[in-house]
Amino acid sequence: MNIKEQVQKMDAVVSTGAVVDAVKEFFADNANTSDHGEGGTTTGKAAMVAKMEGFVAGIVKVNGITLHHTIVDGNVSASEFTFDFDMQGGGKVYWHEIIRRIWNDEGEVIQEEYFNAE
Repeated sequence: MNIKEQVQKMDAVVSTGAVVDAVKEFFADNANTSDHGEGGTTTGKAAMVAKMEGFVAGIVKVNGITLHHTIVDGNVSASEFTFDFDMQGGGKVYWHEIIRRIWNDEGEVIQEEYFNAE
């Protein structure tokens, strides 16, 4: 499986704001995530889908999603994004982060970690 192509496809889906679809399409069933100290961890694809569905439900307006850079080395990728959302209740989410992914041989994400890029 060509990991670089998978990364490009996944980043394209994320760039549209369809983060739930990205998880459903690209995560392995046994994938785990870790958020740079703010969002905890998930174990398994189903847990990440549930987390993202809850998050997306709270978005009132997408002000912007920007993919800045992506690198791929073997089965590891790192994508730099900025996410800017208005949330229910008047809150705001502005994340500039690096999303590091480890991919399996089938082209599925098995580990995803988020690092604050600011």
